[in-house]
Formats: sequence, C-alpha cells, structure tokens
Amino acid sequence: MKKTYKIEVDCANCANLMEEAAKKTAGVKNAVVNFMTQKMDVEFTDGSEPEEVMKNVLKNCKKVEEDCEIYI
Repeated sequence: MKKTYKIEVDCANCANLMEEAAKKTAGVKNAVVNFMTQKMDVEFTDGSEPEEVMKNVLKNCKKVEEDCEIYI
C-alpha cells in the first residue's frame, strides 16, 4: 500500500534526512520526500498499519529534524 502525506520541512537537506529516517522505520518498504512539493510518499510493508507506522516515522524524523511536520 502507498500513501502520500503533506509535510513541512525547511530545507532540501532536511528533507533528505527525513527520507532516510522514514526508510529505516519498521513497516516502511520505501519512502520518498519531495522538498519542492512538501510531500512524502510512503510504501508500507504488507500487513502493517499505516497510522501506527506513520507515528513512528514522525518520531524518527523529529530525531533528525526537530521542527519537521508530517500531517497524518
């Protein structure tokens, strides 16, 4: 399953850090952050609950960029 989320991030480097953090989160098969459109595309592993996974994605992203936002 794939979903797109609106994000808020201040710079392209921060967007790259968010993408890497999202990819390392359990339940995420792949993630792509687009700084220009301020969106994150997330592909979830089979059987995962997107809402719960995204809570963990946000936590992991906050570790690398504390003022980022993901609108779940």
